[in-house]
Amino acid sequence: MFLAVHGPARHLVAELAANAVTHGRVPGRDFRLTLRVTGGLLRIEVADTRGERLPELGRPGSDAESGRGLLLVDALADRWGVADDHCSGKIVWAELRVVPPGHVVPRSGATGAFLQGT
Repeated sequence: MFLAVHGPARHLVAELAANAVTHGRVPGRDFRLTLRVTGGLLRIEVADTRGERLPELGRPGSDAESGRGLLLVDALADRWGVADDHCSGKIVWAELRVVPPGHVVPRSGATGAFLQGT
C-alpha cells in the first residue's frame, strides 16, 4: 500500500534512528525501530537504552553544526514525544496521519513536543 506520508516518514525514521545512535547508544546495545499503522496513523518508535538522556528541542545558532534534528521531527510529525520503555530505556516516537494517494490533508504543524505516553 502506497502512503502519501512516505517522504516525511523516511526523514523521521532517519532522524530518530540517527539520534538513537548518536545520543542513546550504550556500547554493546542496539536501538529498536518499530513502525505501526493503526487508526489512520503511522507511528514510528525508536527505543534506546539511555532513558536518562531525554531529547531536547533547542534552537541552535546559525553557525551550529548540529542540534536541528528535533526541529525537523517537530516540523514533519503531526505529533511526537517521549515515553518510558520499561524494558530498556526510552522510546522517542512520531506520528503521521495516513492518507490515500492524491488526497491532500491541510497541516497546521505539530501539536507539541514531549507528549508523554504511548
